[in-house]
Amino acid sequence: MNPEVIKLVLALVDEIPAGRVATYGQIACLIDRPKNARLVGKILSQSELYGGKHPCHRVVNASGRLAPGWEDQRHLLWAEGVDLKANGCVDLKCYQWER
Repeated sequence: MNPEVIKLVLALVDEIPAGRVATYGQIACLIDRPKNARLVGKILSQSELYGGKHPCHRVVNASGRLAPGWEDQRHLLWAEGVDLKANGCVDLKCYQWER
């Protein structure tokens, strides 16, 4: 993976304030790579390899669905005041970050 792209993704994720979420696609668009939402997900899934603590729990898919198999994400978002809908997704109308 391109180190510059990794740096851009992680820098953007660091900007997401507590209590807000962004989508993988939103991050991809903000780094001028609108077709690379999956790449954003891959970078975030390996963020511990790139040093520092990044609030990756604040990134969800385009439907507001949480990352599969990452139970802590739900708890981290809840602790920041992000409520989930009955289907377990974040209500993007209420909580989506607008940069």
